[in-house]
Amino acid sequence: MTSQLSVASDLLTLLTGSTTEPRPDAQLTGLTLAVTADVPVLLWGEPGVGKTSAITQLADSLGLPLTTVIASVHEPSDFNGLPVVGDDPARLGVPMAPPDWAVQLADAGRGLLFLDELSTAPPAVQAALLRVVLERQVGALRLPDGVRIVAAANPRGSAADGWELSAPLANRFVHLPWRHDPDVVVRGLGGTWPSAVLPRLDAERLPDAVAFARRAVCTFLEARPALMHQLPTSETRRGGAWPSPRSWETALRLIAFATAAGADRDVLSLLVKGAVGDGPGFELLAAIDRLDLPDPETLLADPASAVLPERGDLRLAVLDAVVLAVKKRPDEDRWAAAWEVLVRALETGAPDLLVTPVMTLSTLRRPDWAVPAAIGRLAVAVPLGKQAGLLPAGA
Repeated sequence: MTSQLSVASDLLTLLTGSTTEPRPDAQLTGLTLAVTADVPVLLWGEPGVGKTSAITQLADSLGLPLTTVIASVHEPSDFNGLPVVGDDPARLGVPMAPPDWAVQLADAGRGLLFLDELSTAPPAVQAALLRVVLERQVGALRLPDGVRIVAAANPRGSAADGWELSAPLANRFVHLPWRHDPDVVVRGLGGTWPSAVLPRLDAERLPDAVAFARRAVCTFLEARPALMHQLPTSETRRGGAWPSPRSWETALRLIAFATAAGADRDVLSLLVKGAVGDGPGFELLAAIDRLDLPDPETLLADPASAVLPERGDLRLAVLDAVVLAVKKRPDEDRWAAAWEVLVRALETGAPDLLVTPVMTLSTLRRPDWAVPAAIGRLAVAVPLGKQAGLLPAGA
């Protein structure tokens, strides 16, 4: 019997053995970047999709000891610390002793603290976790800077005895949806999983990355101050990502790290939306796309040299900005220059984008302004506008 168990053990060893390989994976890259940026990460996914495996593999790849804590089976005192009465409590006070896992992490000086099954933790435990997640404070002990915090949760509908996450706790995380990729699973079951690689930050790009992130977030919030703080009205949405000064600071940090690492658009989108929510995140990403668009005043000053973006939505944004600039400060020369910009757009891109700018610019003409000869070339926009329903049939 013993020999058969030994053979069975050998078989289990073979079955659990696997290798890793580099493979483009936006959610794994986003997780690794957030951990690198020292931002608490919360993975949301149905049971069995591989959240725990991904975090275990991340710890192995980064060479960090993994400490798993199932929040729902702990008492609040396990995170706040247990009072220890000393010789003279009236003079020395009563220190709050941390649990053993926190002491081990502090002794190691580094590690990955994994708070699993977070959505099954009752509200009192979630409240006790607030200082752990944001301040790394466990009782009287502060976890070292080398400790990173990752959590995982199932949506309430699929969690065992689940709770909605409290708004204060949810606002301390970047929320990443975790889904399984069938191709990755098939290859992993064959013995090869994607590797979690620490992003390579370009030292020469660090100042520019910080400047870019600050410009992106600050410029956006100046234009959209209403999004600075929006506590969701529904309990379910409060348990996810939502905008606050704290989460905007998180978004800024993640943009800086993603920029310094040269992360692609999919990764940046995951991180930004995971920090401030889908709607505000989408608006910020659109604003980032527009950061480097040409200045409309520069185009009006020299329309013949105008270089317009290739992407349709960005090109339309530039043309709308040119028309808006004329509307704000109208005069005949600027109005005529705007028509030259539109002609330039006609020469270098699709005419359907011109319908709205042509219509709006036409309404800005004063009776004593001469009509530029080039305006006739833009007549192609009229039938397109009719087809799109933007112009009346008799126009």
